[in-house]
Amino acid sequence: MTEKLFAEFPPVSTEQWEEVIVKDLKGADYEKKLVWKTQEGFSVRPYYRAEDLKGLKFLGTLPGEFPYVRGTKTDNNWLVLQTVCCCEGLEVANKKALDILNKGVESIGFFIDGSKVMTQADFEVLLNGICLAAVPVNFLGCCLSTAETLDNFLAYINAQGYQPDAVRASFDFDPINALTQSGNFCKEGSFAALKACIEKTAAYQNITVISVNAATFNAAGSTLSQELGFALAAGSEYMAQLTELGVSARAIAKNIKFSFAIGSSYFMEIAKFRAARMLWANIVDTFGAEGQCAKKMFIRATTSEWNQTVYDAYVNMLRGTTEAMSAALAGVDEMEVLPYDFAFRAPTEFSARIARNVQILLKEESHFDKVVDPAAGSYFIENLTDSMATAAWNLFQKVEEAGGYIEAFKAGFIQNEVKAVAEKRAKNIATRREILLGTNQYPNFLEKAEDCITKDIVNQNVQTCCGQVCECTCENRIAEPLRTYRGAQEFEALRFATDISGVEPKAFMLTFGNLAMCRARSQFASNFFAVAGIRIMDNNRFATIEEGVKAALESQAQIVVACSSDDEYAEAVPQIAELLGDKAILVVAGDPACREDLEAKGITNFINVKSNVLETLKEYQAKLGIQAI
Repeated sequence: MTEKLFAEFPPVSTEQWEEVIVKDLKGADYEKKLVWKTQEGFSVRPYYRAEDLKGLKFLGTLPGEFPYVRGTKTDNNWLVLQTVCCCEGLEVANKKALDILNKGVESIGFFIDGSKVMTQADFEVLLNGICLAAVPVNFLGCCLSTAETLDNFLAYINAQGYQPDAVRASFDFDPINALTQSGNFCKEGSFAALKACIEKTAAYQNITVISVNAATFNAAGSTLSQELGFALAAGSEYMAQLTELGVSARAIAKNIKFSFAIGSSYFMEIAKFRAARMLWANIVDTFGAEGQCAKKMFIRATTSEWNQTVYDAYVNMLRGTTEAMSAALAGVDEMEVLPYDFAFRAPTEFSARIARNVQILLKEESHFDKVVDPAAGSYFIENLTDSMATAAWNLFQKVEEAGGYIEAFKAGFIQNEVKAVAEKRAKNIATRREILLGTNQYPNFLEKAEDCITKDIVNQNVQTCCGQVCECTCENRIAEPLRTYRGAQEFEALRFATDISGVEPKAFMLTFGNLAMCRARSQFASNFFAVAGIRIMDNNRFATIEEGVKAALESQAQIVVACSSDDEYAEAVPQIAELLGDKAILVVAGDPACREDLEAKGITNFINVKSNVLETLKEYQAKLGIQAI
């Protein structure tokens, strides 16, 4: 059939679309209203057309073809990963691993104590009953100072009679990440030790010994392009340093696994992973690596710790689900969904099961594993991939111009770039330009801190399992490390301070006048103060000011919020202030035109959409006698 569908409809040019849009905007600024300015620094337009695909050089390839923007495989299957901590003992870890393997897990991560050498006997206990020919194993928390652990693992698999190519395993030796997290680094010793590890595993085609931990940048508040650009720079540093030591580019590249975080920006994450494969393939190709397999980036993706919250923690389930969806559609190789309570306690059986089942549902019910790169051909995502690749590549080039990752980190370039973004994001969260659902917006009004939540948990940095961070043991500090944190921490500290204060403050919504306006402002003010754990006393509408003030005083609320329309504030608010006296703090919801007149009468407390929620609530806590933690 050659007949084109909808041929009877004439084509509509971009100019015609733009004319209609400008007309509908009725004079509003096109760029401000419809163009999204990303944190990466590029703009995303409200719509894209086929003509926007012109000039994108990576189009036209199939999945499994260089430069792998559409994936390194011809299917979209990924491994369901779950990590088991060995801190309770190897026998306990083994029992947990066997249990979850029977519940849908396809790849096991063991978080080991990197400061100690694991013996062959230790592996016999830890891996008892696990068929390494069927189940990939990943050892996390490894340190090069105890690289003898690798020797003992190889001795174990040889003693078990496994063929060299049958075992799929990885060790996350990553001295560059140790530098990033601790500031300590031993250049000569680290790369020489990595070279030795590569040589030891030369006969084992499916055992890798180098990790590039891009998730550290995400945990420090970076943009997606920074996470990608700096990860590529770290990978390139390994390639450069090890080739100088005589290791072939192919051997190095095949030994590298990239570990990325999955953030909450759905389409941007899809673009990030697609761009990552393409850029890494070109980097490895530049080093002259032989064979196509060496140019394929292996991506392990984990839902973001930065996004997780301690309060209203069940929302983390929603975050983890959407994050997993974007990574699955982007074609990652291995994925772990963190349990919803990961940020504040050792995950329970329930939370671990829910996290595991997210991926199983995506495979078995939503069939995300059945279609390779479904984003291909999307005008929007193809352009987003190109923009992401350009932003990350520009950053990568700046690092290379500075002498590579180590020199750039030593000079503070990487830290300064990430810190600038983190500070901007912190301001956006404080002013609710960036929303953390349940934390800085729409909190659970009735929630109190659980017994397992402490001051240390609220304030702790993002870390790996059990809070362990593998650091260089040589104490050769050459730079300041990145500061990792969770985006919700400052608001959680605010609410935790209220929970432990014993004050039990209350905010009374004094609603009057225009029904629509008083309810809208009451809801706004309720969310505003509930963010700090202040108990909300909402009301429909009082018939008179006197009735409302009487109810407010009877409630013994420390804060009374006037909620109505701007037109009614000029007369009503001074009346409320006079009736309240000094028995409560009077707050006006909104930014009325009469504000200056009200301030002249001593009414100085106002909250509105432009308020810095975090700083404003700190001020009210101080007025209520609640000490910051």
